[in-house]
Amino acid sequence: MTAVTDEDHGKGDGTGKPDGRAEGRADGRWDDGLIARRAAEAREAEETAPPTTPAEGDAEPQVEAYAPADGPLPTRLDALRELVGLSRARLDRDTLAEAGRVLDEAAARQRLSSRHTVIAVAGATGSGKSTLFNALAGAPISDTGLRRPTTSQPIACSWTDGAAGLLDRLAVPGRLRRRPHPGPAAFDEALQGLVLVDLPDHDSAATEHRDQVDRVLALVDAVIWVVDPEKYADAALHERYLRPLAGHAEVTFVVLNQTDRLPGEAADLVLDDLRRLLDEDGIALGEHGEPGATVMSLSALTGDGVPELREMIGRFVSDRTAATRRLSADVDAAAARLRKVYVAEGRPGLGERAREEFTDRLAEAVGAAAAGQAAEREWRRNASRACGTPWLRLWRWYENRGLPGSLDRLGQALTPPEEELTARQRVEQAVRIVADDAADGLPGPWAQAVREAAFTGAQGLPEALDELAVRAGAAGAAKRGGGTETGKSTVPQLGGRPPKPPRPKWWPAAVLAQASMTLLQIFGGLWLVGQIIGVLEPGLVTPALIMLAGVVGGPLVEWGCAAAIRGPARRYGQDAERRLREAAAGCGRARVLDPVAAELVRYREVRERYVTVTEFSTTGR
Repeated sequence: MTAVTDEDHGKGDGTGKPDGRAEGRADGRWDDGLIARRAAEAREAEETAPPTTPAEGDAEPQVEAYAPADGPLPTRLDALRELVGLSRARLDRDTLAEAGRVLDEAAARQRLSSRHTVIAVAGATGSGKSTLFNALAGAPISDTGLRRPTTSQPIACSWTDGAAGLLDRLAVPGRLRRRPHPGPAAFDEALQGLVLVDLPDHDSAATEHRDQVDRVLALVDAVIWVVDPEKYADAALHERYLRPLAGHAEVTFVVLNQTDRLPGEAADLVLDDLRRLLDEDGIALGEHGEPGATVMSLSALTGDGVPELREMIGRFVSDRTAATRRLSADVDAAAARLRKVYVAEGRPGLGERAREEFTDRLAEAVGAAAAGQAAEREWRRNASRACGTPWLRLWRWYENRGLPGSLDRLGQALTPPEEELTARQRVEQAVRIVADDAADGLPGPWAQAVREAAFTGAQGLPEALDELAVRAGAAGAAKRGGGTETGKSTVPQLGGRPPKPPRPKWWPAAVLAQASMTLLQIFGGLWLVGQIIGVLEPGLVTPALIMLAGVVGGPLVEWGCAAAIRGPARRYGQDAERRLREAAAGCGRARVLDPVAAELVRYREVRERYVTVTEFSTTGR
């Protein structure tokens, strides 16, 4: 019997009555039109329902809000939503597009009825999917025949009321919404809540047909793929649909149709080969009670195997978990696509060793060790100037007088431009190395974000190191209770030299002792000269001993002072190096390490959300 579509209504003899194509019914009624179908349903309700039932049914449509069973899906959706929110500043829109689509579709599906399960019937041209659709519905709802394609738009058949919102979401026109033919299929309790959708051919020559298939397949709760013995191994089917949807095996039925065309055991052989191909596609097969796709063979034309499929669909629909399983599989697929931008290789991060090496490189760049050695030498030089014999100090002054390469002039000279450039290059190298260490193993977008944070913070770092070095030196001088006569810091800038260090309290006593040795030399010398010229009485022993005491005592005082200042000078140099090192470390930490650590913390946050999304994966992805 051929179904009468809405376009056929009103056609016939011009009287508004249906034509002869509707006369196959024993009672003369026709029920393919919307108005007639509603009238028939009203008559059946009046005959079978209590007196109050029709009124109650009219007042309360059978629509039920989505109420998913307790499970991990809400937690995973919340985690995915947070993941997308935290990643928008680091990942491009295209990368997050699929995850955003899944969230939108999940929200849309959860606002609709959970009593209904939407199953699409998809297949290639000539596979017999429309015939199977009609067999399941118990009526020739979808056109079948030799003309290809016979299905140009999705046609829906709903077993119960309340599916209007779901069909609106699928954009199924009202004129293509049907109810099953009254009979065993229509009143099957297990099928109550089923919404069956016949799709256009996925290999149709018309682009709009293929677009409709792709659109509807992304929205339905489950899919029945109908294949025939000729096209079951078609590459277009496996590469475009089955392989990408391998994670949706639990909501997938694969039906080998037209087995009546296969002689003998050929149907079993083709079915086994089909299972092999599905296994190669990565689709888990639900055999031996395991979760996975349902694979079976039947003949929609002869009805062989159709009751078994209807029974499987009934159990599937009555379980009312298809929508949840479909959404969970969508989340798995979105998470699998995002894996490369969230899963790191190894354990990336910024360890103590990397931090210490960065501090060492900055200290080397600012010359902390050289500054400490220079401070130590300056302390000793200052001590030798204060405690040395006047004759040696006079000789040194004479040697250094006016010489362009003297130590004093070198100490006052500024750092050559090429050395300053080298210091800047060392700072840049230190930043580059620590950024690479922190980004090592991170996914591309997060590694780029870490490097950008490091390089952005490194801008102006050499100048900041200069300024902080000056502050650290001033603080060190104030702590020691002394300073230089010029008031400059005792810590060098990038490539500079420290000024004269403060003198210890015992230095005046040393200077007095050295002056006493000098006076003894002068006194002994004058005594000897007076004896030589006859002014004083002869007696060389006493003046010679006094002069010898001054001559020997001066170097001894100088040597003793040098030995006494060795420890303080070393501590002074170490203190200068430490202050400059701490200043460099603090500046590097604030400008480079802290921003890098903040990016790593952000990555760990999104990584935790991603783990939550994938923790309860139903497909093992």
